[in-house]
Amino acid sequence: MIKQLSWKVGGQQGEGIDSTGEIFSTALNRLGYYLYGYRHFSSRIKGGHSNTKIRISTRPIRSVSDDLDILVAFDQETIDLNAHELHADGVVLADSKFNPVLPEGIQARLFSIPFTGIAQDVGLAQMKNMVAVGASSALLGLPLEAFHSVIEGKFARKGEQVVEKNMQAIREGADRIQQECGGPLERLLLEESDRKKRLYMIGNDAIALGAIAAGARLMAAYPITPSSEIMEYLIKRLPEFGGTVVQTEDEIAAISMVIGANFGGVRALTASAGPGLSLMTEAIGLSGMTETPAVIVDTQRGGPSTGLPTKQEQSDINAMIYSTHGEIPKIVIAPSTVEECFYDTIQAFNLADRYQCPVILLSDLALSLGKQTVEPLDYNRIHIDRGKLVTDGEGLKELENSELFKRYEVTEEGVSPRVLPGVKNGLHHVTGVEHDETGRPSEQALNRKKMMEKRLRKLGQGIEFQDPVHIHARHAEPDLLIVGINSTRGVIQEGMERLEENGVKVNHLHIRQLLPFPTDQVKPLVDRAKKVVVVENNATGQLANLIKLHVGMGEKISHILKYDGNPFLPSEIYNQCKEMLVHGHV
Repeated sequence: MIKQLSWKVGGQQGEGIDSTGEIFSTALNRLGYYLYGYRHFSSRIKGGHSNTKIRISTRPIRSVSDDLDILVAFDQETIDLNAHELHADGVVLADSKFNPVLPEGIQARLFSIPFTGIAQDVGLAQMKNMVAVGASSALLGLPLEAFHSVIEGKFARKGEQVVEKNMQAIREGADRIQQECGGPLERLLLEESDRKKRLYMIGNDAIALGAIAAGARLMAAYPITPSSEIMEYLIKRLPEFGGTVVQTEDEIAAISMVIGANFGGVRALTASAGPGLSLMTEAIGLSGMTETPAVIVDTQRGGPSTGLPTKQEQSDINAMIYSTHGEIPKIVIAPSTVEECFYDTIQAFNLADRYQCPVILLSDLALSLGKQTVEPLDYNRIHIDRGKLVTDGEGLKELENSELFKRYEVTEEGVSPRVLPGVKNGLHHVTGVEHDETGRPSEQALNRKKMMEKRLRKLGQGIEFQDPVHIHARHAEPDLLIVGINSTRGVIQEGMERLEENGVKVNHLHIRQLLPFPTDQVKPLVDRAKKVVVVENNATGQLANLIKLHVGMGEKISHILKYDGNPFLPSEIYNQCKEMLVHGHV
C-alpha cells in the first residue's frame, strides 16, 4: 500500500471537468484523506483544454505533485498534454469514444472505457464524468457508498431519481474496471486514513469566511478572476448576518464605497486582481489621507494588462507596496495557507481599525483557487479590535461655537481618536487635501510637516501582526536558506525535505508581512545562512529585491523564478537548488 498518489481529470472546458474533480475529492476528504487540488483552466466559458489535478495523501500536503498515477481523459488532447507526467506504471482511463492512444514513449497502462456509452445507457451522456469517478474509485478500492452523500448533496434538489441515476453511473464505471482488471490495482491501494473530519476549501472561501468572522457586513466589488469566489461566497452568506454585497460598476466605485462604509463605522472590504487594484490606487491614497480603515484583497494572476487571467503569478508585490502616489501608511500582509487566509483576514480588519489605514491582503491564484485540506478552524482565536473608535460622545469635550473635534489630533503613536458620523461632540471635516487636526484644509508648511509625520509615525515602530514570518529552521548555520511567499510554502517544504535527504542543511523562511517589512525577523536568518535562494512566480525577483533593500547581503541572495503561468513543482525547487549548490551559482 502507498501513502499518497496523484489523480488528474482533463477534457474540454465546459464538459464537467471541475465537477468530476470536486465529487471525487470531496468523497476522499470525507474518508479522512489529506488533499491538495489545482485547476488548470482557460479564460473563457467553454472550450479549450481544462484539467484538475488532485493529490491524495495520508499526511498533510500543500503542493501539487511532480508526477501522476492516474489520468482520466475525456479527449485525446488531455492525453497528449498530460501523459508526460505519468509514472511508467501509471494508468490512463480514457473514453473509448475518441479511440485513445498513448504518445510514443509513454509506458503507462491504458484502459479504454466507454464513459459516454455507459452514461447514455444509464440515461444521460453528461453523466460520463460519474462513470469516470466510479472507474477511478474502483482502481483505488474506495467504497462506493462514500460517494452517495456527495452526490446527494449536489443533486438532491433535482430529485431522488437524479441522485440514483448518478450513483448508477458510478457503479457502472466501477463494474467496468472490475471486468477489465479484476478489481483494484495493488500499486494504487492507499493506506488507511485516520478518518478524521477536516475542511476542504479554497483560499478565497477562507478569506470570505474570515471577513464574516471579523464582523465585515459589506463587500463592494467588481467580479474578476481569481477573486470572484470571495464575492460569490459572501453573496450567499453575508445576508445571514445582516450584511450585503454590492456589485459595483467598476473597481473605482468598489473601493470608494468601501471607504465610505468604513467611515460610517461598518467594516467593509473589496477584492480584486492586479488590473482592478491598478484602478483603486488613487482611492487607496484617500483611505490613507483621511485615515479611514479599508481592507483590500489582491489575488495575484499573470500580468501585465489582461495578461494570463487564469494562471499563477506573484508579480504584484512592488505594486502593492509602492503604487499609491504620495506617501501614506499602508500595511501589506500575505497568507501562505488556506488556514492563514481565514485568520489573516480577521487580523487585516483589526489592523485597519487599529492603525486607521488601508490594509492589503495579498494572495495568489494558486492559494486563492487551489483547494486544500484544512484542520478545523479555531473560532476561539477570533478577536475584534476596533482601535480608537469612539461610539459614545458623552465622554468627549463639548464643542463650543465653531469649534470642531480634533479627529486628526497629533498623538505620540500617530493614531488619533476616530468618531462615527453623528456622534455627539464629534463634528469635524473630512477631505482628501492636506488638513489640520480638525480636518480643515491647510497648506501651511509647518502643518504639512506635522501631519505627514503624524501619519507615518503609525507604523514606525512596526505593527502588531501575529507571525510576520513563518520559520522552519533546524540548523544554526544552514548551507541554504530558501525564502518564499504565498502559495510556494508547501512546494518549498517538499524541496527542502529532498535536499535534507541528500545531506544539505536547509532552513525555510516564508515572509507573511511585506509592509512594514519585518527586517528584525528576516535579517538574522539571512545572516546565518551561507547562501539564500528566493523562490517566486515572477520574472524580476521582486521579493528578492525587497529583501536586499531591507536586509542587504545581496551577494549571497539569488532566486529561482517561474513566470510561465504554472505553479512550482517540488522537483524544480530541489533540482535548481542542488544545481546552484554544486556549481556555486547562488
